[in-house]
Amino acid sequence: MNINQIKKLMDRKKNSRKGENGSVLIIGGSEEYVGAIALAGLGALRVGCDTVTIAAPEKVAWAVNQYTPDLITHKVKSKNFNIKNAKEMVKYSEFFDAICIGNGITRKADKFCQYFLKKSEKLKVVDADALKSMSFKDFSNSVLTPHETELEMMLVNSGKEFLLPKLRNSNAKEKAEILQGNLRYFLQNNNVLVVKGATDIIISKNKVAYNRTGNQGMTKAGTGDVLAGLIIGFLGKTKDLYKSAVAGTYICGWVGDQLLKKKKGYSFIASDIIEDLEKISKNKIVIKTQVEKPAKKKVVKKKAPAKKKVIKKKTIKKKVAKKKTVKKKK
Repeated sequence: MNINQIKKLMDRKKNSRKGENGSVLIIGGSEEYVGAIALAGLGALRVGCDTVTIAAPEKVAWAVNQYTPDLITHKVKSKNFNIKNAKEMVKYSEFFDAICIGNGITRKADKFCQYFLKKSEKLKVVDADALKSMSFKDFSNSVLTPHETELEMMLVNSGKEFLLPKLRNSNAKEKAEILQGNLRYFLQNNNVLVVKGATDIIISKNKVAYNRTGNQGMTKAGTGDVLAGLIIGFLGKTKDLYKSAVAGTYICGWVGDQLLKKKKGYSFIASDIIEDLEKISKNKIVIKTQVEKPAKKKVVKKKAPAKKKVIKKKTIKKKVAKKKTVKKKK
């Protein structure tokens, strides 16, 4: 996948109406982590999703309203998500094309996540703390986005801790082969696994992709929330789990690489990725010329001086030779 293919996914029909390009629900947030759901929600909007609703505890939802007017909020009347409001959220989620759960939700919501993920049949992106108490057998119709530590916790929960030594000593290709071979039930249940790292690995039941965009600056807090938001934004629009996972990981890393060049270092933060996403929708020629122009100038400067020096030396020698021969004849 490349930047032009990403742009096509973000395009929409001229006669499209509100809601036809995806309606997404993001469940998460806590008093400690308000920004996580806001970053995920804005990321989903930036890649072309029509509407994003944030379901969060009441105080958190009000804080999101203050942060941005672009996100709709559903205010849950509790301090943290619990088993009591899990049934309500399963019913409420039926009105949306896709659900993202886990961003900023904390481990206090473990029972809520377990109930919701087992009962909801909607297309889902599952991230962060929503993964940590779960087994791979508990998922269907989902994209999972664990980093290395979260992946290890899930393997232990699934009774597959014997894989840990092999995975720790493997490269990206070997990891993909081990996980695809040992998580067959999970992958056949219409799930996709995204293992975040220096090389992101995207695994479905019959496909594997490796994403090498991104850099060390993307270990900063909030970047994973942006990634989850990008994937759910694509998923709400395309309804394709694998394609959305590949597109989200690619574009998140690609923008991170542009920011590294622009900032000339690792000073960029997660919200910068969201702000720079708008540049993708512009003419693709602009992206190419930024890379190609400096290379052309350098080649011209090197060749021009070399030609001038050779011409001057030859003309001087010829003139001197003619003058000497004329003097001898007289």
